[in-house]
Amino acid sequence: MFPRSPVFRHKHGQVNGLFTQCIVPHTFSQQQRTEPHLNLNETNLLGQPLNVFPLIPKYQWKAAPELSRTNPNGSRKRKSDGNSQHDLKRQRFGSSHPYGQPAKRGTFSPVPHGEQGQTSGFVREVRSPPHSPMHPAVTCTPLCNMPFLNEESSQNSLPSHVIKDKLSQQILDLFHTCEQRSEDLEKKEFCRAQLQIDIQRLFPCARIFLAGSSLNGFGSRTSDADLCLVVQEGPINQKTDAVYILSLVQKLLYKLSYIERPQLIRAKVPILKFKDRVSGVEFDLNVNNTVGIRNTFLLRTYAYLEKRVRPIILAIKKWASHHRINDASRGTLSSYTLVLMVLHYLQTLPDPVIPCLQKDYPECFSPVMDIHLVPDGPKNIPPFVSKNQSSLGDLLLGFLKYYATVFRWDKHIISVREAKALPKANRWEWRSKFLYVEEPFDGSNTARAVHEKIKFDAIKAVFAESWQVLQVRKDLNYILPIRETIPKR
Repeated sequence: MFPRSPVFRHKHGQVNGLFTQCIVPHTFSQQQRTEPHLNLNETNLLGQPLNVFPLIPKYQWKAAPELSRTNPNGSRKRKSDGNSQHDLKRQRFGSSHPYGQPAKRGTFSPVPHGEQGQTSGFVREVRSPPHSPMHPAVTCTPLCNMPFLNEESSQNSLPSHVIKDKLSQQILDLFHTCEQRSEDLEKKEFCRAQLQIDIQRLFPCARIFLAGSSLNGFGSRTSDADLCLVVQEGPINQKTDAVYILSLVQKLLYKLSYIERPQLIRAKVPILKFKDRVSGVEFDLNVNNTVGIRNTFLLRTYAYLEKRVRPIILAIKKWASHHRINDASRGTLSSYTLVLMVLHYLQTLPDPVIPCLQKDYPECFSPVMDIHLVPDGPKNIPPFVSKNQSSLGDLLLGFLKYYATVFRWDKHIISVREAKALPKANRWEWRSKFLYVEEPFDGSNTARAVHEKIKFDAIKAVFAESWQVLQVRKDLNYILPIRETIPKR
């Protein structure tokens, strides 16, 4: 990890000299050099003092430049690399989209490149942060079968036995219609990249990571985007420091023409909600909730390890939304909890559809791995071949039956980390919960929103009723009207 960085004091006007150097890169203007200190020192921090990354290089997105181009007179002219202040303004204001255009070939990765002129949001090569004795320069080229982050993975090559019946074909058709497209991800990445440039006016050493369903493979065309603002190496006080940081960011967002409706939500993990005016995408920004980055790439590996995983999970998410049991803000299941429930079921079949990645490859998903190396963690995981030959329809029926009749909600804990149902009796603090789904990295309960018995009973009733109907009808429309599910945009 990074060495302990210097902190800024609670009394304004007293800033450590080393801190001043680390948060103000030489590329910033004099006005930008003075802005962060004015903004950060006018208000005292609450709780513990906040640290910042002293060693992370400044992160800028740019499209992969062409090496050269030919003038009409036949001479060669070097193309600008897009890093100058004039070029950044031209990208933002001179194109149809305020963030410029993406590289036609390449892939977004939140992992930083080195400082030697190779900083890009669309990268195929990953390097650890430079100049750190704990992180020597390492170049890693992904070798596994995981697709790059903005490339679509075709499900057309599914074996015939997987889509042998009407129900299975309906699930696959629904997936093809609703799955997130690469252009949807590019829109989110455009906003993330420009937002990072703007937020670095306040926190020059900070970074913004795209996380959640936008990257884990389970997003749909209508999915919102989750962003994580990383401002220091370790956790921060979410009740105090995170709220303070987000309030500063909120004031900044009010001044940005491409952002509308920034709203600070003071939850257990506070978030700043806002909308990108150009793409219409809704964003949720948190501070240093880095477990979300870790589980994004764990889930992404599961998503692309077996071709049945993504279609079945998207159908289950749509089914849960239709029956109104997929809204943590209303006391039901979050989408993340639903995904973990499906993965747990697929892991615990007599012939598992997917393995237990954290048990089989602990070094790839270590909870203490440097956060900037997390996206490259699964690179050496080999393809998985399951002996399970169940169709998509069979898996959907089995999932509903498992939670309607087999799983003991009162006695068991859902654990993807262990690929089994753990006994509640082993952990006294969990006994009073109606539903416990273990977060694979920090062990918290992702289903903590289900705290009312009436909501818990409603969730169980939906599982039981849907299973009874579907095993007789074998038609997805009887539990999920497909026409009403297709996104309108």
